Amino acid sequence: MNRQRLLGLLLAGASFTALAHNAYALDGQEIVTNFNKLTSASGLTLSVDGSSVDGDTVTLTGATITISAAATQEPNDTILPLGDVTLEGVTEEEGDYSIEKASFADINLTEKDGGVTAKDIYAEGFYLPANPEPGSLDSLLIAQSFHIGAIAVTDKGKQVASIDEVTANYTLSDDETKIDLDASVTGIKVDASSAPDPKAQDTVKALGLETISGDITMKADWTLADGKMNLTEYAFDFENIGRLNITFSLSGYTLDFVKNLQEALKAAEENPNKEAGQQALGMSMLGLMQQLSYNGASIRFEDAGITAKALEYAGKQQGVDGAQFAQSLKGMAPMMLTQLNAPDLQAQISSAINAYLDNPKSLEISATPGQPLPVPQIMGAAMGNPADLAKTLNVQVKANAE
Repeated sequence: MNRQRLLGLLLAGASFTALAHNAYALDGQEIVTNFNKLTSASGLTLSVDGSSVDGDTVTLTGATITISAAATQEPNDTILPLGDVTLEGVTEEEGDYSIEKASFADINLTEKDGGVTAKDIYAEGFYLPANPEPGSLDSLLIAQSFHIGAIAVTDKGKQVASIDEVTANYTLSDDETKIDLDASVTGIKVDASSAPDPKAQDTVKALGLETISGDITMKADWTLADGKMNLTEYAFDFENIGRLNITFSLSGYTLDFVKNLQEALKAAEENPNKEAGQQALGMSMLGLMQQLSYNGASIRFEDAGITAKALEYAGKQQGVDGAQFAQSLKGMAPMMLTQLNAPDLQAQISSAINAYLDNPKSLEISATPGQPLPVPQIMGAAMGNPADLAKTLNVQVKANAE
């Protein structure tokens, strides 16, 4: 036998051996077990009817997610059928699994006169360790990306709402100290012209909201060392309405905090006395809150024409035009605000309302204290003297600010 043929046979044999080993090593049930090691402490459990392996592709048949009552605070568990799940690019090393892509069956739910459909559903970049270390990053199930394609909602044979695409991307920094999130819901369309109530139909028409379209975007980051979570953008941007953006910052949500939270949920789940389990969970949550600090939050609305239409419509109901109705609101605001029993805040709100009604551009409320405040301190201030809470949080109300 010549050398070239011998080499070819050896390579072919090696390839066959590698493929055979991979097919033997990949185990669908083992993947399910690893998945549940990461999620069961949070109240999520995956179960399947069976599995099959083809090269580096594993198919889970009859997959179902069960969400425990303890996690949802509901009297019973919630069961979500997933159908068949296809896992591609699966590799295994010493019981640890890496999965390049998990594809889910299309959704086609029909109930009475309506239904919901969704397609092109998948998640990418999973790591499922055999023995996740509690309190470590590997103990969290985080996909690198998540995607849902076209979504449609129908009622009585008519499409009443749709979404073009839902995406979410998680990025871990090179030094593994920070996670960034970028998510969006694009191409939202809602047909509000067929409101069931004739009065509601009149309102929708007067406000020009027969068709509502827009997008939702989210950006956030999580620093693992100090547990600082920043929601830097959570925006609802709709045509001819406006853009509502929410920001929020919290510290203390560390991996250790997550570990303790998971342990509390697991203890509540395993308690045969569900009521006692829920009570214990509540006490544990109060204890965990001691570790959290509030850094700040804001909510800002940028008008895109809805305010003028709303004033005109409301004024018409009172027999006046929009400008006259705006003036009446400006006159009533100070009296209504006296219930707050916070003169400085009342003056801020009244001034902002006046400025906004005169020239509707933006309205923003922020609550950013000079330094992080322990969450229990804020809760205590809210229960003890709510009127001082605005000062504690440094609440600011502004109109038409850049």
